[in-house]
Amino acid sequence: METSNPSQPLSAGVRPLILDAAGVTLSCLLAEPPDGEPRATVVAVHGGGMTAGYFDGQAHPDLSLLALGARLGFTVLALDRPGYGTSSGQLPAGQTLAEQAEVLDAAMDRFAQRFATGAGFFLLAHSYGGKLALVTAAHTPRPLALDVSGCGYRYDIEPAELPRVLSRSSWGRNWGPLRLYPPDTFRSLGALVAPMPVREADEVARWPRTFEGIAPRVRIPVRMTFAEHEAWWLHGERDIAEITARLAAAPVLRVEHQPDAGHNISLGWAARSYHLRALGFFEECLATLRGRRARPSLDDRPAPAAQSVAVPGV
Repeated sequence: METSNPSQPLSAGVRPLILDAAGVTLSCLLAEPPDGEPRATVVAVHGGGMTAGYFDGQAHPDLSLLALGARLGFTVLALDRPGYGTSSGQLPAGQTLAEQAEVLDAAMDRFAQRFATGAGFFLLAHSYGGKLALVTAAHTPRPLALDVSGCGYRYDIEPAELPRVLSRSSWGRNWGPLRLYPPDTFRSLGALVAPMPVREADEVARWPRTFEGIAPRVRIPVRMTFAEHEAWWLHGERDIAEITARLAAAPVLRVEHQPDAGHNISLGWAARSYHLRALGFFEECLATLRGRRARPSLDDRPAPAAQSVAVPGV
């Protein structure tokens, strides 16, 4: 099985995989724990104009989410979204977010039929992939929690200007200061970038309205991260308050800032810090999940009727 770019170098322990999901053939990268069943499975979803290789950066050993996650006991599956990688020939114009959400849910189902998934699925998503992860979480109970970077509610650009900005180089918005990245970053980009399919590009300006519709239906723990040098999204205190209000149904919601990082956090020096924080968030969610599944302790069990007492004020 090969990914869309067989010449792409991979970190040790990372291998290519093909998944058939809802009639779409997806190329993926997979890393599994070296010993035993995974704690859970992290599904990594890349942004617009990137590929699954975004999560296995080769400019420095500290960059790869796939390698790090496997070392910490997680299976990590990074997939090329519909219209990227192998599916680009099948879907040259790509898919809408709603269509991609169906494929992503089917991909998780298909993966679970073939591989051990541990406690279940966590979604870790970047930029446009964050939009897809939020839409997916709003429509299926399959993910246990969601971590999103490089995606917000309102753009730091007038919506009418988005088509023009997307049609030309957006270097500053995508990367920020060059000092944030290892020296070999931009020499290794050829294997990671791809054209944004036209159908998803057409939806970019509609995202704020889409977010307003799906956010109240997201009922899993959510962590959102904005890079210090994020330039695509508004992320001041007032903007975060708006996001929090929209995602009020999420049982846990954290909005954090990643210092010394640009929009493409997972390709910069801050990648390891961000990935560890995201996986730490998933660990907290696992602990909560185990507590709910555990048999009730003596303190949790109701007292027998003959011994029940009334406690004033409780």
